[in-house]
Amino acid sequence: MRAQLLAVARGDEKADIVLKNGTVVDVFSAELIKTDVAVCGNKIAGLGTYSGKTEIDCTGRYIAPGLIDAHMHMESSMLLPGELSKVLVQAGTTTIIADPHEAVNVSGTAALDYLLEATEHTLTDVYIMVPSSVPASDSDTNGCGEFTAAMMERYVHHPRILGLGEAMRCYDVINGEKRMADKLDLFAGTNHRIDGHLPGITGKMMQAYRAAGVEDCHESTTAEEAVEKLRSGFAVFIREGSGAKNLHDVLSGLLEANVSLDNCMFCTDDKHTAEIKREGHISTCVRKAIALGVPPVQAYKMGSFQTARFYGLHDKGAVAAGYDADILIMDELDSVQPECVIKSGKVLGGADFSANYNIPVPSPLCDTVHVENIVPERIRVLLNERNSVIGMIPGQLLTESLCEKVYGRDGYFVPDRTFNKVCVFERHNRTHTAAAAPLKGFGIYAGAIATSVSHDAHNIIAAGDNDEDILNAVKCIKEMHGGYAVSANGIITGKLALPVFGLMSAQPCTEVEQTLAAMLREAERLGVKTGIDPFITLSFMALTVIPSLRITDKGLVPVQ
Repeated sequence: MRAQLLAVARGDEKADIVLKNGTVVDVFSAELIKTDVAVCGNKIAGLGTYSGKTEIDCTGRYIAPGLIDAHMHMESSMLLPGELSKVLVQAGTTTIIADPHEAVNVSGTAALDYLLEATEHTLTDVYIMVPSSVPASDSDTNGCGEFTAAMMERYVHHPRILGLGEAMRCYDVINGEKRMADKLDLFAGTNHRIDGHLPGITGKMMQAYRAAGVEDCHESTTAEEAVEKLRSGFAVFIREGSGAKNLHDVLSGLLEANVSLDNCMFCTDDKHTAEIKREGHISTCVRKAIALGVPPVQAYKMGSFQTARFYGLHDKGAVAAGYDADILIMDELDSVQPECVIKSGKVLGGADFSANYNIPVPSPLCDTVHVENIVPERIRVLLNERNSVIGMIPGQLLTESLCEKVYGRDGYFVPDRTFNKVCVFERHNRTHTAAAAPLKGFGIYAGAIATSVSHDAHNIIAAGDNDEDILNAVKCIKEMHGGYAVSANGIITGKLALPVFGLMSAQPCTEVEQTLAAMLREAERLGVKTGIDPFITLSFMALTVIPSLRITDKGLVPVQ
Protein backbone atom coordinates (compact mmCIF):
# COMPACT_ATOMS: atom_id res chain seq x y z
CA MET A 1 0.00 0.00 0.00
CA ARG A 2 2.78 2.45 0.87
CA ALA A 3 4.57 1.80 -2.44
CA GLN A 4 1.42 2.44 -4.43
CA LEU A 5 0.57 5.55 -2.39
CA LEU A 6 4.04 6.98 -3.07
CA ALA A 7 3.84 6.11 -6.76
CA VAL A 8 0.56 8.03 -7.02
CA ALA A 9 1.95 10.93 -4.99
CA ARG A 10 4.97 11.17 -7.33
CA GLY A 11 2.69 11.06 -10.36
CA ASP A 12 4.07 7.74 -11.60
CA GLU A 13 0.69 6.02 -11.40
CA LYS A 14 -2.89 7.16 -11.76
CA ALA A 15 -4.84 7.78 -8.57
CA ASP A 16 -7.97 5.79 -7.82
CA ILE A 17 -9.94 9.04 -7.58
CA VAL A 18 -8.97 12.60 -8.41
CA LEU A 19 -11.06 15.56 -7.35
CA LYS A 20 -10.30 18.03 -10.17
CA ASN A 21 -10.05 21.81 -9.90
CA GLY A 22 -11.70 22.14 -6.49
CA THR A 23 -10.97 24.67 -3.76
CA VAL A 24 -9.42 22.95 -0.75
CA VAL A 25 -9.97 24.19 2.79
CA ASP A 26 -6.35 24.13 3.99
CA VAL A 27 -6.38 23.75 7.78
CA PHE A 28 -2.60 24.27 7.99
CA SER A 29 -2.18 27.58 6.19
CA ALA A 30 -5.73 28.86 6.74
CA GLU A 31 -6.07 29.34 2.98
CA LEU A 32 -8.51 28.32 0.28
CA ILE A 33 -6.40 26.67 -2.42
CA LYS A 34 -7.50 25.72 -5.94
CA THR A 35 -5.96 22.33 -6.72
CA ASP A 36 -6.57 18.67 -7.49
CA VAL A 37 -6.83 16.07 -4.73
CA ALA A 38 -5.54 12.57 -5.51
CA VAL A 39 -6.89 9.59 -3.55
CA CYS A 40 -5.19 6.20 -3.40
CA GLY A 41 -7.04 3.48 -1.52
CA ASN A 42 -8.20 4.96 1.79
CA LYS A 43 -5.55 7.71 1.83
CA ILE A 44 -4.98 11.07 0.20
CA ALA A 45 -1.89 10.73 -1.98
CA GLY A 46 -1.31 14.37 -2.78
CA LEU A 47 -2.49 17.81 -3.84
CA GLY A 48 -1.41 19.33 -7.13
CA THR A 49 -2.09 18.33 -10.72
CA TYR A 50 -3.08 14.66 -10.95
CA SER A 51 -4.91 12.24 -13.20
CA GLY A 52 -7.05 9.39 -11.96
CA LYS A 53 -8.93 6.28 -12.94
CA THR A 54 -12.03 8.17 -11.78
CA GLU A 55 -12.11 11.94 -11.99
CA ILE A 56 -14.73 14.14 -10.33
CA ASP A 57 -15.04 17.70 -11.59
CA CYS A 58 -15.04 20.00 -8.55
CA THR A 59 -14.80 23.29 -10.42
CA GLY A 60 -16.45 25.98 -8.29
CA ARG A 61 -16.83 23.55 -5.39
CA TYR A 62 -15.15 23.32 -2.00
CA ILE A 63 -13.26 20.34 -0.62
CA ALA A 64 -13.03 20.03 3.17
CA PRO A 65 -12.02 17.36 5.68
CA GLY A 66 -14.70 15.12 7.15
CA LEU A 67 -16.06 16.54 10.39
CA ILE A 68 -15.42 15.11 13.86
CA ASP A 69 -17.69 15.23 16.92
CA ALA A 70 -15.44 15.75 19.94
CA HIS A 71 -17.95 14.35 22.44
CA MET A 72 -21.25 12.57 21.99
CA HIS A 73 -23.39 9.81 23.45
CA MET A 74 -24.56 7.42 20.74
CA GLU A 75 -27.35 6.17 22.95
CA SER A 76 -29.12 9.54 22.81
CA SER A 77 -29.84 8.98 19.13
CA MET A 78 -31.96 5.99 20.18
CA LEU A 79 -30.47 4.05 17.24
CA LEU A 80 -28.00 1.21 17.14
CA PRO A 81 -24.54 2.43 16.07
CA GLY A 82 -24.73 1.04 12.54
CA GLU A 83 -27.98 2.84 11.83
CA LEU A 84 -26.75 6.06 13.46
CA SER A 85 -23.58 6.07 11.36
CA LYS A 86 -25.63 6.41 8.15
CA VAL A 87 -27.30 9.55 9.46
CA LEU A 88 -24.06 11.09 10.68
CA VAL A 89 -22.00 10.52 7.56
CA GLN A 90 -24.68 12.04 5.32
CA ALA A 91 -24.43 15.16 7.48
CA GLY A 92 -20.66 15.22 6.95
CA THR A 93 -19.54 13.73 10.27
CA THR A 94 -17.06 10.99 9.43
CA THR A 95 -15.61 10.41 12.91
CA ILE A 96 -17.05 10.56 16.42
CA ILE A 97 -15.60 10.39 19.92
CA ALA A 98 -18.27 8.55 21.90
CA ASP A 99 -18.70 8.16 25.65
CA PRO A 100 -21.07 5.20 26.20
CA HIS A 101 -21.70 5.90 29.87
CA GLU A 102 -25.46 5.69 29.34
CA ALA A 103 -25.35 2.03 28.30
CA VAL A 104 -22.59 1.18 30.78
CA ASN A 105 -24.68 2.58 33.64
CA VAL A 106 -27.35 0.08 32.68
CA SER A 107 -25.34 -3.03 31.76
CA GLY A 108 -21.70 -2.47 32.71
CA THR A 109 -18.90 -4.20 30.81
CA ALA A 110 -21.39 -6.20 28.74
CA ALA A 111 -22.60 -2.91 27.29
CA LEU A 112 -19.10 -1.63 26.56
CA ASP A 113 -18.07 -4.92 24.94
CA TYR A 114 -21.15 -4.90 22.73
CA LEU A 115 -20.68 -1.28 21.63
CA LEU A 116 -17.02 -1.81 20.81
CA GLU A 117 -18.00 -4.73 18.59
CA ALA A 118 -20.99 -2.91 17.12
CA THR A 119 -18.87 0.09 16.07
CA GLU A 120 -16.11 -1.93 14.43
CA HIS A 121 -17.50 -1.63 10.88
CA THR A 122 -19.88 1.32 10.81
CA LEU A 123 -19.81 4.03 8.14
CA THR A 124 -18.37 6.56 10.57
CA ASP A 125 -15.19 5.86 12.50
CA VAL A 126 -16.09 5.49 16.17
CA TYR A 127 -13.60 6.01 18.98
CA ILE A 128 -14.57 5.34 22.58
CA MET A 129 -13.86 7.04 25.89
CA VAL A 130 -14.09 4.66 28.86
CA PRO A 131 -16.86 5.95 31.16
CA SER A 132 -15.31 7.40 34.31
CA SER A 133 -18.33 8.16 36.46
CA VAL A 134 -20.56 5.12 36.69
CA PRO A 135 -22.63 5.84 38.69
CA ALA A 136 -22.60 9.61 38.22
CA SER A 137 -23.00 10.18 41.94
CA ASP A 138 -23.62 8.25 45.15
CA SER A 139 -27.23 9.45 44.95
CA ASP A 140 -27.83 7.34 41.85
CA THR A 141 -29.15 3.80 41.64
CA ASN A 142 -27.99 2.37 38.32
CA GLY A 143 -27.92 -1.13 36.90
CA CYS A 144 -24.17 -1.63 36.75
CA GLY A 145 -23.16 -0.51 40.21
CA GLU A 146 -19.67 0.98 40.24
CA PHE A 147 -17.51 0.70 37.13
CA THR A 148 -14.14 0.51 38.84
CA ALA A 149 -10.58 1.14 37.71
CA ALA A 150 -9.92 -2.59 37.94
CA MET A 151 -12.78 -3.24 35.52
CA MET A 152 -11.36 -0.65 33.11
CA GLU A 153 -7.87 -2.12 32.88
CA ARG A 154 -8.61 -4.53 30.04
CA TYR A 155 -9.79 -1.67 27.81
CA VAL A 156 -6.76 0.62 28.17
CA HIS A 157 -4.84 -0.77 25.18
CA HIS A 158 -7.79 -1.25 22.82
CA PRO A 159 -6.91 0.58 19.56
CA ARG A 160 -10.16 2.57 19.52
CA ILE A 161 -10.09 3.55 23.20
CA LEU A 162 -8.83 7.15 23.38
CA GLY A 163 -8.95 7.69 27.13
CA LEU A 164 -11.15 8.27 30.14
CA GLY A 165 -14.63 9.69 29.63
CA GLU A 166 -16.04 12.83 31.18
CA ALA A 167 -15.14 13.02 34.87
CA MET A 168 -18.58 14.05 36.10
CA ARG A 169 -17.75 13.32 39.71
CA CYS A 170 -15.82 16.58 39.70
CA TYR A 171 -15.56 17.03 43.48
CA ASP A 172 -14.16 13.51 43.79
CA VAL A 173 -11.51 14.60 41.29
CA ILE A 174 -10.86 17.89 43.09
CA ASN A 175 -10.62 16.26 46.51
CA GLY A 176 -8.42 13.38 45.35
CA GLU A 177 -10.98 10.70 46.24
CA LYS A 178 -9.24 7.36 45.84
CA ARG A 179 -11.67 5.58 43.53
CA MET A 180 -11.56 8.43 41.03
CA ALA A 181 -7.83 8.94 41.50
CA ASP A 182 -7.26 5.29 40.58
CA LYS A 183 -9.11 5.83 37.30
CA LEU A 184 -7.16 8.99 36.52
CA ASP A 185 -3.89 7.20 37.28
CA LEU A 186 -4.84 4.36 34.94
CA PHE A 187 -4.93 6.74 31.98
CA ALA A 188 -2.31 9.27 33.11
CA GLY A 189 1.08 9.35 31.42
CA THR A 190 -0.20 7.48 28.36
CA ASN A 191 -1.30 8.61 24.93
CA HIS A 192 -4.86 8.86 26.24
CA ARG A 193 -6.96 11.91 27.05
CA ILE A 194 -9.04 12.54 30.16
CA ASP A 195 -12.35 14.26 29.42
CA GLY A 196 -13.96 16.70 31.81
CA HIS A 197 -17.37 17.83 32.98
CA LEU A 198 -17.18 21.02 35.04
CA PRO A 199 -20.38 23.09 34.99
CA GLY A 200 -20.31 26.34 36.94
CA ILE A 201 -17.16 25.64 38.97
CA THR A 202 -14.55 28.40 38.95
CA GLY A 203 -11.44 29.67 40.69
CA LYS A 204 -9.24 27.36 42.73
CA MET A 205 -11.64 24.44 42.37
CA MET A 206 -11.21 24.70 38.60
CA GLN A 207 -7.45 24.86 39.05
CA ALA A 208 -7.50 21.70 41.18
CA TYR A 209 -9.62 19.91 38.58
CA ARG A 210 -7.09 20.75 35.86
CA ALA A 211 -4.15 19.87 38.11
CA ALA A 212 -5.65 16.40 38.53
CA GLY A 213 -5.07 15.80 34.83
CA VAL A 214 -8.47 16.56 33.31
CA GLU A 215 -7.95 18.16 29.91
CA ASP A 216 -11.22 19.42 28.43
CA CYS A 217 -14.81 20.42 29.21
CA HIS A 218 -18.00 20.59 27.17
CA GLU A 219 -20.23 22.11 29.87
CA SER A 220 -19.58 25.85 29.37
CA THR A 221 -22.84 27.77 29.02
CA THR A 222 -21.33 31.28 29.07
CA ALA A 223 -18.31 32.90 27.50
CA GLU A 224 -16.97 33.75 30.95
CA GLU A 225 -16.85 30.05 31.83
CA ALA A 226 -15.20 29.19 28.54
CA VAL A 227 -12.56 31.92 28.79
CA GLU A 228 -11.58 30.88 32.30
CA LYS A 229 -11.25 27.27 31.15
CA LEU A 230 -9.11 28.26 28.17
CA ARG A 231 -6.86 30.34 30.41
CA SER A 232 -6.58 27.37 32.78
CA GLY A 233 -5.35 25.05 30.04
CA PHE A 234 -8.56 23.22 29.19
CA ALA A 235 -9.70 22.50 25.67
CA VAL A 236 -13.21 23.92 25.35
CA PHE A 237 -15.74 21.78 23.50
CA ILE A 238 -18.51 24.13 22.33
CA ARG A 239 -21.78 22.21 22.51
CA GLU A 240 -24.77 22.44 20.19
CA GLY A 241 -27.13 19.52 20.61
CA SER A 242 -30.85 18.94 21.02
CA GLY A 243 -31.06 19.44 24.78
CA ALA A 244 -28.35 22.09 25.23
CA LYS A 245 -27.64 24.82 22.69
CA ASN A 246 -24.67 26.76 23.97
CA LEU A 247 -22.84 27.73 20.78
CA HIS A 248 -24.22 31.21 20.27
CA ASP A 249 -23.64 32.44 23.82
CA VAL A 250 -20.22 30.84 24.21
CA LEU A 251 -18.75 31.53 20.80
CA SER A 252 -20.03 35.08 20.39
CA GLY A 253 -18.53 35.86 23.80
CA LEU A 254 -15.20 34.28 22.87
CA LEU A 255 -15.09 36.41 19.73
CA GLU A 256 -15.90 39.52 21.73
CA ALA A 257 -13.12 38.65 24.20
CA ASN A 258 -10.75 38.27 21.23
CA VAL A 259 -9.21 35.07 22.57
CA SER A 260 -7.63 32.34 20.46
CA LEU A 261 -9.98 29.62 19.21
CA ASP A 262 -7.13 27.17 18.55
CA ASN A 263 -8.04 25.10 21.62
CA CYS A 264 -11.79 25.10 20.91
CA MET A 265 -13.70 22.28 19.23
CA PHE A 266 -17.30 21.38 18.50
CA CYS A 267 -19.47 18.66 20.01
CA THR A 268 -23.14 17.74 20.13
CA ASP A 269 -23.25 15.71 23.36
CA ASP A 270 -26.83 14.57 22.67
CA LYS A 271 -28.71 15.12 19.40
CA HIS A 272 -31.74 13.44 17.87
CA THR A 273 -31.53 12.19 14.30
CA ALA A 274 -34.55 14.17 13.05
CA GLU A 275 -32.76 17.36 14.03
CA ILE A 276 -29.54 16.12 12.42
CA LYS A 277 -31.37 15.47 9.16
CA ARG A 278 -33.13 18.83 9.33
CA GLU A 279 -30.17 21.08 10.12
CA GLY A 280 -26.98 19.03 10.31
CA HIS A 281 -24.64 17.71 12.98
CA ILE A 282 -21.15 19.18 13.47
CA SER A 283 -21.91 20.91 10.16
CA THR A 284 -24.45 22.96 12.13
CA CYS A 285 -21.73 24.13 14.49
CA VAL A 286 -19.43 25.12 11.62
CA ARG A 287 -22.21 26.97 9.81
CA LYS A 288 -23.31 28.86 12.93
CA ALA A 289 -19.72 29.72 13.77
CA ILE A 290 -19.18 31.24 10.33
CA ALA A 291 -22.42 33.22 10.69
CA LEU A 292 -21.15 34.64 14.00
CA GLY A 293 -17.98 35.88 12.33
CA VAL A 294 -15.48 33.06 12.76
CA PRO A 295 -13.27 32.92 9.63
CA PRO A 296 -14.51 29.96 7.56
CA VAL A 297 -11.26 27.98 7.58
CA GLN A 298 -10.99 28.44 11.36
CA ALA A 299 -14.56 27.15 11.76
CA TYR A 300 -13.75 24.07 9.70
CA LYS A 301 -10.59 23.51 11.76
CA MET A 302 -12.68 23.59 14.94
CA GLY A 303 -14.94 20.96 13.42
CA SER A 304 -12.17 18.67 12.24
CA PHE A 305 -8.42 19.18 12.54
CA GLN A 306 -8.32 20.62 16.06
CA THR A 307 -10.36 17.72 17.43
CA ALA A 308 -8.19 15.18 15.58
CA ARG A 309 -5.02 16.79 16.88
CA PHE A 310 -6.35 16.93 20.45
CA TYR A 311 -7.18 13.21 20.51
CA GLY A 312 -4.05 12.11 18.69
CA LEU A 313 -5.85 11.03 15.52
CA HIS A 314 -2.90 11.99 13.38
CA ASP A 315 -4.36 10.71 10.11
CA LYS A 316 -7.61 12.66 10.35
CA GLY A 317 -8.93 16.19 10.07
CA ALA A 318 -7.14 17.53 6.98
CA VAL A 319 -7.16 17.32 3.19
CA ALA A 320 -3.46 16.64 2.76
CA ALA A 321 -1.07 13.93 1.63
CA GLY A 322 -0.95 10.95 3.98
CA TYR A 323 -4.25 11.76 5.69
CA ASP A 324 -7.30 9.50 5.66
CA ALA A 325 -9.47 10.16 2.62
CA ASP A 326 -12.46 11.39 4.63
CA ILE A 327 -13.59 14.26 2.43
CA LEU A 328 -16.59 16.54 1.95
CA ILE A 329 -17.43 18.20 -1.35
CA MET A 330 -19.71 21.24 -1.13
CA ASP A 331 -21.17 23.82 -3.48
CA GLU A 332 -20.98 26.58 -0.86
CA LEU A 333 -18.44 27.10 1.90
CA ASP A 334 -20.68 28.85 4.44
CA SER A 335 -23.74 26.57 4.27
CA VAL A 336 -21.75 23.42 5.12
CA GLN A 337 -24.06 21.07 3.23
CA PRO A 338 -22.11 18.14 1.74
CA GLU A 339 -23.14 17.29 -1.80
CA CYS A 340 -20.77 14.33 -1.78
CA VAL A 341 -19.05 12.44 1.04
CA ILE A 342 -15.94 10.33 0.54
CA LYS A 343 -15.23 7.98 3.44
CA SER A 344 -11.97 6.04 3.58
CA GLY A 345 -11.48 6.71 -0.12
CA LYS A 346 -14.94 5.55 -1.21
CA VAL A 347 -17.56 7.84 -2.71
CA LEU A 348 -20.66 7.03 -0.70
CA GLY A 349 -23.95 6.45 -2.47
CA GLY A 350 -27.43 5.06 -2.03
CA ALA A 351 -26.44 1.45 -1.38
CA ASP A 352 -24.12 2.55 1.43
CA PHE A 353 -26.94 4.39 3.16
CA SER A 354 -29.46 1.57 2.83
CA ALA A 355 -27.15 -1.25 3.98
CA ASN A 356 -27.53 -2.78 7.44
CA TYR A 357 -24.45 -2.23 9.64
CA ASN A 358 -26.02 -3.42 12.88
CA ILE A 359 -25.03 -6.62 14.64
CA PRO A 360 -27.34 -8.78 16.80
CA VAL A 361 -27.93 -7.55 20.34
CA PRO A 362 -27.45 -10.14 23.12
CA SER A 363 -30.82 -10.85 24.73
CA PRO A 364 -29.82 -9.82 28.30
CA LEU A 365 -29.19 -6.30 27.01
CA CYS A 366 -32.85 -6.13 25.96
CA ASP A 367 -34.24 -7.12 29.36
CA THR A 368 -33.23 -4.28 31.68
CA VAL A 369 -36.55 -2.77 32.83
CA HIS A 370 -37.79 -4.26 36.08
CA VAL A 371 -40.32 -2.25 38.07
CA GLU A 372 -43.27 -3.34 40.18
CA ASN A 373 -45.97 -1.80 42.36
CA ILE A 374 -46.75 1.17 40.11
CA VAL A 375 -49.34 2.78 42.40
CA PRO A 376 -50.23 6.35 43.51
CA GLU A 377 -49.02 5.84 47.08
CA ARG A 378 -45.42 5.58 45.86
CA ILE A 379 -45.39 9.05 44.31
CA ARG A 380 -47.17 11.10 46.98
CA VAL A 381 -45.54 14.42 47.92
CA LEU A 382 -46.25 15.87 51.35
CA LEU A 383 -47.60 19.43 51.24
CA ASN A 384 -45.55 22.04 53.13
CA GLU A 385 -45.91 25.76 53.69
CA ARG A 386 -43.53 26.02 50.75
CA ASN A 387 -42.24 23.05 48.77
CA SER A 388 -38.91 22.49 47.07
CA VAL A 389 -39.52 22.77 43.34
CA ILE A 390 -37.31 21.92 40.35
CA GLY A 391 -37.38 24.93 38.03
CA MET A 392 -36.62 24.20 34.38
CA ILE A 393 -34.59 26.73 32.35
CA PRO A 394 -35.50 26.83 28.62
CA GLY A 395 -32.65 25.75 26.36
CA GLN A 396 -30.40 24.75 29.25
CA LEU A 397 -29.58 21.61 31.16
CA LEU A 398 -29.22 23.70 34.31
CA THR A 399 -32.19 23.87 36.69
CA GLU A 400 -33.25 26.27 39.42
CA SER A 401 -33.79 25.23 43.01
CA LEU A 402 -37.05 26.95 43.92
CA CYS A 403 -39.10 27.13 47.11
CA GLU A 404 -42.72 27.90 46.29
CA LYS A 405 -46.27 27.48 47.50
CA VAL A 406 -48.00 24.74 45.56
CA TYR A 407 -51.59 23.49 45.54
CA GLY A 408 -52.59 20.50 47.66
CA ARG A 409 -55.38 18.41 49.10
CA ASP A 410 -55.54 16.27 52.25
CA GLY A 411 -51.94 17.15 53.07
CA TYR A 412 -50.48 16.11 49.70
CA PHE A 413 -49.31 18.08 46.67
CA VAL A 414 -51.73 18.03 43.72
CA PRO A 415 -50.07 18.82 40.38
CA ASP A 416 -51.48 21.28 37.86
CA ARG A 417 -50.36 22.98 34.66
CA THR A 418 -47.97 25.35 36.46
CA PHE A 419 -46.54 22.81 38.87
CA ASN A 420 -46.37 19.39 37.23
CA LYS A 421 -45.32 16.34 39.22
CA VAL A 422 -42.03 14.67 38.28
CA CYS A 423 -41.31 11.21 39.60
CA VAL A 424 -38.63 8.52 39.31
CA PHE A 425 -39.09 4.73 39.59
CA GLU A 426 -35.99 2.58 40.08
CA ARG A 427 -35.98 0.01 37.27
CA HIS A 428 -32.81 -2.06 37.77
CA ASN A 429 -34.31 -4.43 40.37
CA ARG A 430 -31.97 -3.14 43.07
CA THR A 431 -33.75 -0.81 45.53
CA HIS A 432 -37.41 -0.87 44.37
CA THR A 433 -37.69 2.80 45.38
CA ALA A 434 -39.59 5.74 43.92
CA ALA A 435 -39.76 9.48 44.58
CA ALA A 436 -41.66 12.54 43.36
CA ALA A 437 -41.52 16.36 43.50
CA PRO A 438 -43.10 19.47 41.96
CA LEU A 439 -41.66 20.57 38.58
CA LYS A 440 -42.09 24.09 37.19
CA GLY A 441 -41.69 25.05 33.55
CA PHE A 442 -42.66 21.79 31.84
CA GLY A 443 -46.26 22.85 31.31
CA ILE A 444 -47.94 19.60 30.37
CA TYR A 445 -51.74 19.62 30.82
CA ALA A 446 -54.25 16.75 31.03
CA GLY A 447 -51.55 14.18 30.49
CA ALA A 448 -48.06 12.88 31.22
CA ILE A 449 -44.97 11.55 29.54
CA ALA A 450 -42.53 8.92 30.79
CA THR A 451 -39.19 7.58 29.63
CA SER A 452 -36.60 5.00 30.65
CA VAL A 453 -33.95 7.36 29.25
CA SER A 454 -33.02 9.24 32.42
CA HIS A 455 -29.43 10.41 32.69
CA ASP A 456 -27.30 8.80 33.91
CA ALA A 457 -28.75 5.98 36.01
CA HIS A 458 -31.60 5.56 33.52
CA ASN A 459 -34.41 4.77 35.86
CA ILE A 460 -37.93 5.55 34.67
CA ILE A 461 -38.75 9.25 34.92
CA ALA A 462 -42.20 10.71 34.30
CA ALA A 463 -43.91 14.09 34.52
CA GLY A 464 -47.51 15.19 34.25
CA ASP A 465 -50.36 17.05 35.84
CA ASN A 466 -52.16 14.00 37.26
CA ASP A 467 -51.20 10.68 38.83
CA GLU A 468 -53.41 8.54 36.61
CA ASP A 469 -51.60 9.51 33.41
CA ILE A 470 -48.19 9.44 35.08
CA LEU A 471 -48.68 5.86 36.26
CA ASN A 472 -50.26 4.79 32.99
CA ALA A 473 -47.20 6.03 31.07
CA VAL A 474 -44.83 4.27 33.49
CA LYS A 475 -46.71 0.98 33.06
CA CYS A 476 -46.38 1.35 29.29
CA ILE A 477 -42.60 1.77 29.64
CA LYS A 478 -42.45 -1.46 31.63
CA GLU A 479 -44.46 -3.36 29.02
CA MET A 480 -42.16 -2.17 26.19
CA HIS A 481 -38.97 -3.05 28.15
CA GLY A 482 -38.04 0.61 27.90
CA GLY A 483 -38.85 3.60 25.75
CA TYR A 484 -41.02 6.73 25.59
CA ALA A 485 -44.72 6.93 26.41
CA VAL A 486 -47.39 9.64 26.36
CA SER A 487 -50.66 9.27 28.24
CA ALA A 488 -53.66 11.60 28.03
CA ASN A 489 -56.92 11.16 29.92
CA GLY A 490 -55.89 7.66 30.94
CA ILE A 491 -55.10 6.49 27.38
CA ILE A 492 -51.69 5.87 25.83
CA THR A 493 -51.60 8.29 22.88
CA GLY A 494 -48.03 7.65 21.80
CA LYS A 495 -45.26 5.16 22.50
CA LEU A 496 -41.78 4.32 21.22
CA ALA A 497 -40.15 1.06 22.27
CA LEU A 498 -36.45 1.30 23.16
CA PRO A 499 -35.66 -2.20 24.42
CA VAL A 500 -31.84 -2.16 23.98
CA PHE A 501 -30.60 -1.10 27.44
CA GLY A 502 -34.00 0.63 27.72
CA LEU A 503 -32.32 3.34 25.62
CA MET A 504 -32.13 2.29 21.98
CA SER A 505 -34.23 0.81 19.21
CA ALA A 506 -33.24 -1.89 16.74
CA GLN A 507 -35.65 -0.40 14.18
CA PRO A 508 -34.67 1.67 11.11
CA CYS A 509 -34.10 5.37 11.63
CA THR A 510 -37.12 6.48 9.60
CA GLU A 511 -39.47 4.34 11.69
CA VAL A 512 -38.08 5.72 14.95
CA GLU A 513 -38.25 9.29 13.66
CA GLN A 514 -41.84 9.01 12.45
CA THR A 515 -42.99 7.60 15.78
CA LEU A 516 -41.08 10.22 17.73
CA ALA A 517 -42.38 13.08 15.55
CA ALA A 518 -45.96 12.04 16.27
CA MET A 519 -45.18 11.89 19.99
CA LEU A 520 -43.64 15.35 19.94
CA ARG A 521 -46.77 16.70 18.29
CA GLU A 522 -48.84 15.03 20.98
CA ALA A 523 -46.65 16.56 23.70
CA GLU A 524 -47.15 20.00 22.13
CA ARG A 525 -50.90 19.40 22.10
CA LEU A 526 -50.67 18.70 25.82
CA GLY A 527 -48.96 22.02 26.47
CA VAL A 528 -45.22 21.46 26.11
CA LYS A 529 -43.87 24.52 24.31
CA THR A 530 -42.89 24.20 20.65
CA GLY A 531 -39.11 23.96 20.32
CA ILE A 532 -38.67 22.11 23.61
CA ASP A 533 -37.93 18.41 23.26
CA PRO A 534 -39.86 17.10 26.28
CA PHE A 535 -38.17 13.69 26.30
CA ILE A 536 -34.59 14.97 26.22
CA THR A 537 -35.42 17.76 28.67
CA LEU A 538 -37.10 15.39 31.11
CA SER A 539 -34.29 12.86 30.84
CA PHE A 540 -31.85 15.36 32.35
CA MET A 541 -33.97 16.12 35.42
CA ALA A 542 -32.35 13.13 37.15
CA LEU A 543 -28.74 14.01 36.26
CA THR A 544 -27.13 14.71 39.62
CA VAL A 545 -23.96 16.35 38.31
CA ILE A 546 -25.52 19.50 36.83
CA PRO A 547 -26.80 22.28 39.14
CA SER A 548 -28.90 22.98 40.90
CA LEU A 549 -31.75 20.60 41.85
CA ARG A 550 -32.41 17.08 40.54
CA ILE A 551 -34.51 14.08 41.44
CA THR A 552 -33.59 10.40 41.71
CA ASP A 553 -35.43 7.34 42.99
CA LYS A 554 -34.24 8.42 46.45
CA GLY A 555 -35.70 11.94 46.30
CA LEU A 556 -34.56 15.50 45.57
CA VAL A 557 -30.81 16.05 45.28
CA PRO A 558 -29.29 19.56 45.52
CA VAL A 559 -26.28 19.96 43.22
CA GLN A 560 -23.61 22.62 43.72
